[in-house]
Amino acid sequence: MPEGYCVKCKAKKEIVDAVEETMKNGRKAIKGKCPTCGTVMFKILGGKATAPAAAPAPAKPTT
Repeated sequence: MPEGYCVKCKAKKEIVDAVEETMKNGRKAIKGKCPTCGTVMFKILGGKATAPAAAPAPAKPTT
């Protein structure tokens, strides 16, 4: 389980119902709830999300 900081409880806790998301800027993050108070917790993960590699275009035959 990922661990994050709850601003309402002012303590580090495990994130319940954690879901990995990709933010607008391409970074990964985990969003879930605090097990004690139910406040939404959000933790930004390191690195950018990798985009799926595009298939190379077929080469044209030279005649």
